[in-house]
Amino acid sequence: LGLCGYPPEDLLLRPAFMQACSAALADCARALADLPGLFVVVGHPHQFGDRGDVRTNSVSVPQRYNAASVIREGKVIATYCKRELPNYQVFDERRYFASGRDAGQGALVFDVQGLQFGVVICEDAWFDEPGQAAKAAGAQVLCVLNASPFHLGKLAEREARMAQTARGLGMPLLYAHLAGGQDEVVFDGASFALDAEGAVTARAAMFDEALTFVDVSATSTSGEVIAAPSIEAQAWAALVVGVRDYVNKNGFPGVIIGLSGGIDSALVLAIAVDALGADRVRTVMMPSPYTADISWIDAREMATRLGVRYDEISIVPMFEDFKKSLAAEFAGRAEDTAEENIQARIRGILLMALSNKFGSIVLTTGNKSEMATGYCTLYGDMAGGFAVIKDVAKTMVYRLAAWKNAQGAEVIPERIITRPPSAELRADQTDQDSLPPYEVLDAILARYMEHDQGIDEIVSAGFAPADVERVTKLIKINEYKRRQAPVGIRITHRAFGRDWRYPITSKFRA
Repeated sequence: LGLCGYPPEDLLLRPAFMQACSAALADCARALADLPGLFVVVGHPHQFGDRGDVRTNSVSVPQRYNAASVIREGKVIATYCKRELPNYQVFDERRYFASGRDAGQGALVFDVQGLQFGVVICEDAWFDEPGQAAKAAGAQVLCVLNASPFHLGKLAEREARMAQTARGLGMPLLYAHLAGGQDEVVFDGASFALDAEGAVTARAAMFDEALTFVDVSATSTSGEVIAAPSIEAQAWAALVVGVRDYVNKNGFPGVIIGLSGGIDSALVLAIAVDALGADRVRTVMMPSPYTADISWIDAREMATRLGVRYDEISIVPMFEDFKKSLAAEFAGRAEDTAEENIQARIRGILLMALSNKFGSIVLTTGNKSEMATGYCTLYGDMAGGFAVIKDVAKTMVYRLAAWKNAQGAEVIPERIITRPPSAELRADQTDQDSLPPYEVLDAILARYMEHDQGIDEIVSAGFAPADVERVTKLIKINEYKRRQAPVGIRITHRAFGRDWRYPITSKFRA
């Protein structure tokens, strides 16, 4: 769906949107009218017929398809409708599209100087039948149009599966892939070409738009192969692109980040500066009675190193006013998380006030480990417009901070990385007062969330039963918080967002 962007979601249900896509396809064809001999394959939503839609009991809704059209010299000469519709992870295509098989269309093959090119779309190439149909129709080279969401390790998975497809068909494969961010999803580019043996013979850079030239024959392809970066570099690039595109595409002039002197806000700040430049990033330190001196020092130092605006607003007077106002109601009760969360919520109010006044969006700084266990404050540190590291586990936060510092100048002060993490909402507090060690927590989280392992299975892998029970219980009871969290960038196989759809109310335990 290169013409309109992916995923368009319920825009597809609006007749005006579909009409605009049809008009844009016609405009594209006209723009190519004076380029003889050039074939352009464009992905777009397409509708025709009037077969109704049994899903809505409608008798008047035209069938919609995820399609690709071949344009030559001002005309659409052929259209192909996607056959395999994914409905897992972030995908929900069966909500919007019918399969190309329902359209009664065959394969799409077109001739360019005697070489026959077949066209399939994304998920089609992960199955055998669409490619085999193209080959049976005479295709000698398979063209695959793609919007394949990024997660760590996805490029290797993608290239391995496409290599199987190329070898199985005995033909070269050209894989054109989207680059950029769309809400929580990031697309990593890295379009590539394979020869008939499945070897990578050309690859574009990851996360960048590119015009890549490939020489193609019936058996071989050749071009420049740009090496894939490390896992940490890929994660960093995905986060940078996600922030850049969300902020820019939605028209925000800049971002506001609440600095704490801790590693999470430091990492978000470094990502934001890489994405937007220092001049579009504003930071605010909001010390409480429990803020350590080194937190002030490290927050200032971090802001100075990156050249961003840094402000300090003490929350102490406001915190004292809240406690006075609630003194009668709280009488006879010891201080606990209620007082801790007041501090976080005061900070959220201040950041959102600055956002309202100046138009910049607040970037929240909570990581995946905190989101999983509810170690975050609703309407407090969760308040904001975009959750940059929502899908970055705490152990990966440390890896990314170390990786960033290894790229040149030390951006994140070493003490921020080495000191014990703390919310600093009470005296002498550390994260491990409330949570298992992050190495244990993140390992349990990965097994439970990304691999769907049950409690007994995780325990049998060597984890303490008490830790597993505690972590999985926290994940379950904090679903209501996550439903109210800002959208955030997805970098793992399974994130809290489109591909995590658990009920808030449930007695299931396993």
